[in-house]
Amino acid sequence: MNNPHPPAPTRSRPAIEVDVVMRREPVSGPMSRWQPFRWVLADVLLRGSPDETEAEGVEHDHEPQAVEPVDAVSGEADTTTHWLFPRFRVMLFRDDAEGYFLNLNSPNPCFWVFWRADEARLLDGEPMAVPQIVTLSYHDAGRWLDAQERVDQVPAAPEVVDWLRGFVDATYQPEPKRRQRPQSFQPLTDRFGQPVRISTDKQRGGGQAPGQ
Repeated sequence: MNNPHPPAPTRSRPAIEVDVVMRREPVSGPMSRWQPFRWVLADVLLRGSPDETEAEGVEHDHEPQAVEPVDAVSGEADTTTHWLFPRFRVMLFRDDAEGYFLNLNSPNPCFWVFWRADEARLLDGEPMAVPQIVTLSYHDAGRWLDAQERVDQVPAAPEVVDWLRGFVDATYQPEPKRRQRPQSFQPLTDRFGQPVRISTDKQRGGGQAPGQ
């Protein structure tokens, strides 16, 4: 027997998949005595098309894994290596449209990557930098920085910026500015900040004020 009330179609939200490239580079100067290497975000690479969507509510148990170092950039030290962490999903949420709007209106729209040094993943005896989350939200990055997490940023590719702008144009509605109250409706106060009472009653008896 057919179900007379088929389930409603699953809502979807815009999403893209990216690869994160972290760079391990030597530290120069006196600091190298305590920290011979440091990790920095090198790039965020788009996988597939920005038009892809992902169904809402689907769980993704994603454990990033480092692969072989990618090709070194010309001019970098021989000890500099690049490590690629694949398949991070970047999803857009309607309730964070303002965060995306602020990113788009910054001088350089970008990806932010929250990463941590993983004591369980060692490279030459030192913890490896492992990305945790990738976002396009200014608000997400601000919360992570407020929590004193490690957050780096790289410019977003033009096709990602265009995709993000389409989402913001369709979802972001700035809060209306509050109308300023006319000055004539502002309460009158004396120089001590106390309310001033104005009386329109005429003086009775027509007499002169004391002292006149």
